[in-house]
Amino acid sequence: MSDIRLKHDGWVVVADGKKALFLHNAGDEKFPHLEVFREEEQNNPPTREQGAHKPGRMPSGGKGHRSAVADTDWHQLAEDRFAKDLAEILYRQAHKHNYKDLVLVAAPAVLGEMRKELHKEVSSKIVAEIDKDLTNHPVEKIEQLILADDAA
Repeated sequence: MSDIRLKHDGWVVVADGKKALFLHNAGDEKFPHLEVFREEEQNNPPTREQGAHKPGRMPSGGKGHRSAVADTDWHQLAEDRFAKDLAEILYRQAHKHNYKDLVLVAAPAVLGEMRKELHKEVSSKIVAEIDKDLTNHPVEKIEQLILADDAA
C-alpha cells in the first residue's frame, strides 16, 4: 500500500484541527512499530458556542438597506492557530535534534496551514506527507495505513 520507509526513532505526527498524536518508530524500516509518546489537544467548541453576539449589519446601497456581515469563524481561527503551534513544537524538537525523519499525516486543511508555518529545518526532515485525518484511528491502524509494505 505504501512505500514510506521510516527509520528507527523516526517520528509520525497525526493531526487534525484540535488533536495531534506524536508517535515514534520503536521498530525499524522493515518492521515498524509506532508508539505514542505525546498528545496535544485543544478545546475548540463550534463557532456558535464561541460567539457572543449576532452577526453585524452595515448599510449598503439605498436608504434603509442593510447587508449582513459575516461573523468571525472562531473555530477555524483556533484550528489555524493549533496548526501553527504544532509547527512550532516540531521546530523546537528538530532544533534539539530529537528526530531525523518525520511523516506528517493531517487533514488537508491542517496540513496546508502547517506547511505555511514549517521552518526549513523541519521541512528538510519530512520523508512523507499524507493528507488524511487519522487522529481517531488506533495506532495499529495508523501504522498499517501509512507504513505497511505490500511486499512484507
